[in-house]
Amino acid sequence: MVMGLAGSKGPTVFDAHERVLHAPMAVVGALLERLGADDDPIWPSDRWPKLELDRGGLAVGARGGHGPIRYHVVEYEPGRRVRFRFTSPPGFMGHHEFILERAAEAGPDAVRLRHVLMMTPVDNARLSWPLVWKPLHDALMEDALDRAEGAVTGQTPPLRPWPRYVHVLRRLFRGRIERR
Repeated sequence: MVMGLAGSKGPTVFDAHERVLHAPMAVVGALLERLGADDDPIWPSDRWPKLELDRGGLAVGARGGHGPIRYHVVEYEPGRRVRFRFTSPPGFMGHHEFILERAAEAGPDAVRLRHVLMMTPVDNARLSWPLVWKPLHDALMEDALDRAEGAVTGQTPPLRPWPRYVHVLRRLFRGRIERR
């Protein structure tokens, strides 16, 4: 899906990943509340750079990021939604967010955990997003959703194999992808 972002020129990236979790909204909301905490049950910091936030964690105005991806919290509804606005890499004009929604079609205690990224890449990001960042982002988000699913089932999720291209990118950009 391509749409214009307010005040931007050029195409906007819309990238969404979601998973239906079979647990009450309060349980999944409590997982989201710990995003960026030392005991974060969602973020796959065992395989990716840790998500870190200042100000003690999730709060409007908190700044942080993971690896070279930097952002700050611009909207926050505890246990329901958090939106981050990008501050780097250069050319990432937009935001990403985690959203919880009821998934009634999947059962009475079913919640859809969604991660949505919307941005207009400008300058070098018009090439770096599709060639470098998107494949890495997709692998990271699937790992995060696996972790969330494992947290509600109480089972350790199996490690999802990454596409070969993701392994190549991680080798090529070792140090740059991981650094803060």
